[in-house]
Amino acid sequence: MTAVPFPTPFGFDEERRLATLQAHALLDSEPEAEFDALVSLAADMLGCPLAALTLADRDRFWVKSAVGPLPKQMPRDVAFCDFTIRSPDLMIVTDLSSDPRFAVNPFVATDPGTRFYAGMPIRVPDLDGTLQPIGSLCVMDDSPRSLSAAGERTLRHLARLAEALIAARAIARRANMMAEFSDRQAEELRAKDRNVRQVERLAMMGSWHIALKDRRATWSDGVYRIHELPPGRHFSIDEGLSYYPPEARGVLRSTIENTVETGDPFDIELDFITAMGRRRRVRVMGEREMVDGRVHGLVGMFQDVTERHALETKLRHMADTDALTGLCNRAAFDRALEAAIGEAAAADDAPLGLVLIDLDGFKAINDTLGHPAGDEVLRMVGNRLRSDWLATCFVARLGGDEFGIIVRDPAMLAAQDMMQARLEALLTVSITVGGITMACSGTVSVTLRPEDCRNTRDFMHHADSRLYGAKRLRTGERRRGGDRRRSA
Repeated sequence: MTAVPFPTPFGFDEERRLATLQAHALLDSEPEAEFDALVSLAADMLGCPLAALTLADRDRFWVKSAVGPLPKQMPRDVAFCDFTIRSPDLMIVTDLSSDPRFAVNPFVATDPGTRFYAGMPIRVPDLDGTLQPIGSLCVMDDSPRSLSAAGERTLRHLARLAEALIAARAIARRANMMAEFSDRQAEELRAKDRNVRQVERLAMMGSWHIALKDRRATWSDGVYRIHELPPGRHFSIDEGLSYYPPEARGVLRSTIENTVETGDPFDIELDFITAMGRRRRVRVMGEREMVDGRVHGLVGMFQDVTERHALETKLRHMADTDALTGLCNRAAFDRALEAAIGEAAAADDAPLGLVLIDLDGFKAINDTLGHPAGDEVLRMVGNRLRSDWLATCFVARLGGDEFGIIVRDPAMLAAQDMMQARLEALLTVSITVGGITMACSGTVSVTLRPEDCRNTRDFMHHADSRLYGAKRLRTGERRRGGDRRRSA
């Protein structure tokens, strides 16, 4: 059997594509946490052991970020992603060994070989604004499989996020380059004013200066643009601070005072409200200006980072969220529990409770009614655990049919039996599929942090032991109830 070639689509311009790739300086670059997080999300959300963000050079595919044992680069003639970049949309091959394009591919022919592949082309604009496919975001498995409609949407969304990250990286790279240029050309600032203004527009940046003698602020056009104000007017320090919400205003004021006193430069991000009432996220950088050995003022840069901040926030939320229930996941739970233990210990051993929940009858629903029914039960449980009376608690799905709740409310912890009863009532769920109705309930254990417990592992061990005992007790009660019914 020989591999079947994939025709090059009309309009595919290899040289422009390569030029666009080279312009972004991504090939052979150092690892970057944002791309690693994105690829890890793709593997986790789609349940695949292998995932990668790849870039198509002239004769090779280079792996920017990967999950699983993948080579750092591979020849283009054996890379699945070479077909993806020529595809107009998502490319899915449910069984590579049955596809004549890939049957003899060395990554498929080995045992065990790759069997499933799904890839989405990564496209970025060239100098003319035409989108060029520079690589792909892909997931793979060693068993034949497919993606659900939701999975396909997820891979498309993650590919769009990858493109946004690349665009943000390009803007930041250009901004850094221009900032370095500005430093080198500080003595020729007047002659380079037009270039500086172009940089400000490109990077949504501006420069500012505060004269401490009269407490007046001078802004460049870029700062006025971010404030949504016409250029020209001078502002006092207090007037400038009025565009920040109260908490952010206090932070910036104390930061400025510290820099004036100590000489330490600052670089912080804060919430901001424009003159038009729009909420933004800004980066404020500043340092002390000295004249004749005395503090004369402050100089710095001001940048609108709203889009980057929103993207980072979204990625962090996705990384901390269980996709099925919408609750926090195990990783977020572990961090929250570690922080809660530290705070409780620091606050003279303030009360802290850990509730573990294990669903009874869930496996029977999965086995009898199928996994979609089981998933619906988990979603129902997740919705119920978002009840208003649990709003002060940290609720998470720990995995499978297990859930955890961190409780810090002294009143709730003082009435453990009532809290346990309310949770058990909340967790009684029934579902009907094909005329068959099945129900499940929850075993609930409430554990108060022992005074000598200073870490997550010990606390979880205590809680697991109590949950195991509660499970045995409930199992025994059900068996005794069954014996009584049979004897009757």
